[in-house]
Amino acid sequence: MPDLLTILFQIVGVVTLWAIVGELFRRGLTALARKAGASKQLIRNIRDGVRIAWIVVAVAAVLIITGIASEFQALTVTGLAGLTISLALQTTLSNIIAGVLLFSDKTLRLNDVISYSGIRGTVVRVGLRSTLIRTQEGNIAIIGNSTLMSGPFINYSAEERLLGIP
Repeated sequence: MPDLLTILFQIVGVVTLWAIVGELFRRGLTALARKAGASKQLIRNIRDGVRIAWIVVAVAAVLIITGIASEFQALTVTGLAGLTISLALQTTLSNIIAGVLLFSDKTLRLNDVISYSGIRGTVVRVGLRSTLIRTQEGNIAIIGNSTLMSGPFINYSAEERLLGIP
């Protein structure tokens, strides 16, 4: 078994390298999200999700380096953790993916007037999990992004933008 000082240096090296690479990855992802027109809140949530995933992988790497777990054990635990989290967050993840698609497709923007399932109003926020619409009566309707993506909605403000009409 390697001595404690060697293991400590290896752990510090892995954590430092992981932090640098992780930060570069998060910055690149943030730049791409900004280019796609994502809101600050969505960018913040994506960065937090990437940070959590990055920490799980870093912990697995440290367990392997220290000899506490073999590669197979760490991979198995990481895979099971990912599966458990994805099953527990299935609805949330589908809303997040739908939110990203709404941003990237540019089908919705702030202040667009839309109609969905009898609700008509102005988009006041497209968040990570839901879209907020101020109705003509002044109420706020909250619609999950996956629900919004699955059903037809009418965007009265986006014809020129979506169809490229000059």
